Amino acid sequence: QVQLVESGGGLVQPGGSLTLSCAASGIIVSISNMGWYRQAPGKERELVATISRHGSTDYGDFVKDRFSISRDNAKNTVYLKMNSLKPEDTAVYYCNAARTFWGQGTQVTVSS
Repeated sequence: QVQLVESGGGLVQPGGSLTLSCAASGIIVSISNMGWYRQAPGKERELVATISRHGSTDYGDFVKDRFSISRDNAKNTVYLKMNSLKPEDTAVYYCNAARTFWGQGTQVTVSS
């Protein structure tokens, strides 16, 4: 059974930083395509970042070098480091594994 548990969300001021974590079980992140998606109220879920099993990364156009996805194979965990956060980054952030499995999401709110 695959489980993805996100953590690290919260309230941050504009321009601030957060690091989200996705602890995986039942799947090995080092040989899986992993990703982060987000969904804001009234909007569709959108791609934030992905990391392939080969280590290549891809980002949504809105990221513009502000976010970075990485993984720790020993901890079987994927991270999303977010810098220069904007109010429009406010959303629930979801971890995804193999384009199939989803975590429960973690809320990120960017507000002064």
